[in-house]
This record gives sequence, C-alpha cells and structure tokens, in this order.
Amino acid sequence: MERLTGIGVSPGVVLGRAVVLTQRTEVMRFPIPPDRVEREVAALHQAQADSRQQLQDIRGRLNQGRGSELAALFDAQLLMLDDPMLVGRAEAIVRGERVNAAWAVHRAYEELYLVFMSMEDPYLRERENDVADVAGRLRLNLRHGAKGPKELLSQIDGPSVLIADELTASVAAQLDWSRVQAFATDAGSRTYHTAILARSLKVPAIVGLHDASIRIAAGTPVVLDGTTGELVVAPTPEQIDDAHRRAARPRRAAISQNEIGPVSTTDGVRIRLEANIELLEDLPFLNAHGAEGVGLYRSEFMLSGRSLDAATEDAQYAIYRSLIEQVAPRPVTIRTFDLDERQFSTPQGPERRRTRPGLRGLRLGLANPEVLRTQLRALVRASAHGPLRIMFPFVSAVEEVRQARAILNDVMRELGVDATARQIKVGAMIEVPSAAIAADLLAPEVDFFTIGTNDLIQFCLAVDRTDDRVSDLYEPLHPAVLRLIRTVRRAASHRKIPVSLCGEMASDPALVGLLVGLGLTEFSMTPGAIPIVRQVVQELNAADARKLAGHVLTLATAAEIEQYLFDALAASAIQRSPSS
Repeated sequence: MERLTGIGVSPGVVLGRAVVLTQRTEVMRFPIPPDRVEREVAALHQAQADSRQQLQDIRGRLNQGRGSELAALFDAQLLMLDDPMLVGRAEAIVRGERVNAAWAVHRAYEELYLVFMSMEDPYLRERENDVADVAGRLRLNLRHGAKGPKELLSQIDGPSVLIADELTASVAAQLDWSRVQAFATDAGSRTYHTAILARSLKVPAIVGLHDASIRIAAGTPVVLDGTTGELVVAPTPEQIDDAHRRAARPRRAAISQNEIGPVSTTDGVRIRLEANIELLEDLPFLNAHGAEGVGLYRSEFMLSGRSLDAATEDAQYAIYRSLIEQVAPRPVTIRTFDLDERQFSTPQGPERRRTRPGLRGLRLGLANPEVLRTQLRALVRASAHGPLRIMFPFVSAVEEVRQARAILNDVMRELGVDATARQIKVGAMIEVPSAAIAADLLAPEVDFFTIGTNDLIQFCLAVDRTDDRVSDLYEPLHPAVLRLIRTVRRAASHRKIPVSLCGEMASDPALVGLLVGLGLTEFSMTPGAIPIVRQVVQELNAADARKLAGHVLTLATAAEIEQYLFDALAASAIQRSPSS
C-alpha cells in the first residue's frame, strides 16, 4: 500500500483500477484480461508485418529514383524491426505484464534507448533515431481503429481511474465518464481548467501529484478521494471496505452520449456541432454522439504508410462515396491532401505533426497538379451520392484558391458535372496568418471558411508544439490568436458565408463560451467531445458570452485572459450547483 497526496479539486471517492495516460509520448497503458493476451500479441505481429511491408515499399521506390543511395538507411530499420530486442521484448511484456501492445512497444523502445545512450561512439548513439522511427511506425500501425483516449478506453473492462501526466480539457472532453469515474494528474492546480471542468461535471479529481503516472502500474487498484487529495495505491481490504462506504452516496449520472439533434444556447442561438474523422471506422462514433455532419475528413490518413501511387482515382472514389453515403443527408467536408514535401515523397504516417512552413497542403497540390486533379476527379464523382464540401488546406493567398478552383472547374467540365446542380461547396482552411489577415479578400473566392486553430496558433506565435524549448509558448488564448479568429469571423459574416472552427480549441469546454462570444456558431471536433460541448452550449447564454468576449479582447496577456475565463467558468459552475 502507498499513499500519495496531491490537491483535491473535485470531491468524491472512487475505487477502481488505474489506467495510465502519458500525454507527452501519446501512449496509454492499460491492463488486459488473460483471454485477450493472444489477440494483443497477434495485433503486434500484424503491425510488425505492416511495418515491414511499408519499409520495403519505401526502399523499393528509393532504389528506382535519384535517392537510391538512401535506400540502405531502410535496411537498418528492417533489421531493427526483426530484432528480438524490440518486437520480441514487446511480446514478452504483453504476456508477462498483461498490458496493451502499444505500451509494450514503447517500453521496449525505452529500454533500447538507454542502451544506445550508454554507447560512447557518437555514430552508434545516433542510430537511436532509427529505433525511434521503427517504434513509432509500429505504434501507428497498432493504433488503426483506436487512435485516441476515447477509443482506447472503450476497450477497458469495469470502472477505472485515469492517472495522467497531464490532462487537457480537450482530451477530458473526449472521455467516457461512465468508464473513467475519476482522474488524477501529475500536473495542475486548483485553478487548472481541467480541474474546473471536473467540478462542473462532478467527476472526482486530484491534481499536482508530480510523478504518479510513473509510479503507478496500469491495472493497480486505487482509491481516489477528491476531497482530501489522497490517492491510495494498492489499498488494503480494510481501506477498500472504507472506500465503498464513503463512495455509497449518490453520484451524478453519467453524461448522456446519445443526445442527437440541434443544440441551442439558453437564449436561442443555434450552434452546429460536427465531427472530425480520419478513417471510415470513425463513423460509428459520429453517429453515436449525434454529430450534424463531418466538418473535417482528413483525406491524407488514407495514405498512412502507403505511397500516393496506391491512391488511384477509383480507390479514392470508393472511400469518398462510402463516407458520403453513410453520412447523408448530413454534409461531409473533405480536406484535400494536407502533406508536406517529405510525406509526399516518403510515406511516414500523417499523425506526425506538420508544423513547418514550406511546400505543403494546397501549395504542394498546385506544384503537383496531376495529384490534385486525380483527387478532385474522385471527389466530384463521389458528390453524386450526397452533400459534399471540398476544402483546400494551408491556403495563404487568393491566387492559390483561384488556381485550385480553375482545376476543379476543368475536372467538372471533363466529367460533365454541373457544380450548381451537385451543390458542391468549395472552402478554404484558414490556418496561416496571411489568410486570416486577408480573409476579406479570400471570402469572395469561396463558399465557406474553416479556421484550423492548431496550425494558426503555431504559425501566429512562431511555436512548434513538438519542440520542448518553446512548446510552453503555444497559447490558444494569446490576444493575437483571438483577434485573428475575430477577423476571420467578421470577414465571413460580411460576405455571408459560413465559418467553422476546428482543432483542439473547438473541443475545449472551457473555451466554448468565449468562441460563441466571438460570434462563432459552427464547430468541428473529435466525435467523443461532442456530448460535453453540447452540455456546455445548452447551459450557455450567448448574450453573456458576447459580453465576456468583449472584455477578454481588452486584456493584454494570455495569463490575464485565462484567469478571467476560468473565474467566470468557476462562478458559473457554482451558480448551477444544486446547493447554491
């Protein structure tokens, strides 16, 4: 038995098994029952086979082109993939510790990392990067069909307590609180906005535990007391009995995840909630959470480790048609390939964040017009089966949109399609400051805008979230970011075209009120976040939100804005409390 003490931020007592989420490495570890061990091992070997085929394909293409001298680099990765110290060790961890395969791969990689870092030869130490690439490819292939915390937690039996190094509100919004009945984090304080969210949802929580995510093994029974801030690890039978008695008081019913239909604020402002999806396998989540359509389909995920040659017009058409037919009559927004040069020439899995500027997105498509034309032909053909919106990513200037629309018009003429009859809408993703500042010039060229906040924040603030030296400067509440969002919304409103907001800001319940106050009424987010955002909207007064946003825009720093917002959120939670 071990007793850890943090800061109790949301009252209540919960007894459950620990599920450990390490956000910094994007890996979750959780226990699996004995009858699932062989299935997890089989998934590991399938990921190994998929990774081997992908590496062989890459090597073969390099051998045939100007990069033939680079092909040998992938020989080393193929050898590492078959080394028993990686996949073999991961299998041993799955069998011995009964944990999920993705975590076992991560553990095996960490052990190898220590071996490489102990080597004196600088060249050998640098080979650790190859191991990291192979381990990352294995985890990517293991993640198909279960990409985020929501989907991973759906595999867990029984009530659980989430132990995380950190937990953002946007991730918290995706969780199924009927399975995750409490959480504890290494980081945070009483004013941590996920803590405020926990109090609002009446989910017991502790923050500020420092290293609990490292010290607690997945599957360990824990007792969490959100009042005292105590987390008891591996409790005694007496402590378990005591926890059952203290937890016996009535608890708030789990948030309904089956509400569907339109949602409005308390003063009647209609808010549209759509879903971001990556694979056709995501569609059951879309339907289960009542999304009003697909606000963003990331088409580049169909490539995941495959070459562009495999994405023929017919192959793309089949995917787009299936997606549109399953979602119809609700609309589907499909983003054309958002790849950078490296991904364009060498498949690497689109989950790697594209934070660098350069030849990417629509720019890359225009530089390779046959690839863009093939995708647009497939999209136009698929538009016969339901409402379709085509969105161009990484737009930076009016001329790019005009060139892309010219190609689209040529494609429609070739196919004998009337754009008006098909009701194909064309939009621009606003994720570059130049596009946001010139939104009034872009608006006449398109039928809709989508604000991509993840990249807009990074490029606005010159911050790469994957660079630990500056990642803490990534700040959605920076005054410049909020003013850019307002600029885009005003330009769209003036032109009378719809504007949607996607990215992590859209699924952060702590920010929804501010965004509605800025005039946004359409949001696209991960499907699992919709139930909590819906609940926030239903309790939100849009007129009050506009006043809040008006004051926020007068504040000079992100820290001042954050404090003001969370004070308002905490006050609202108190007002809604039955005891108030």
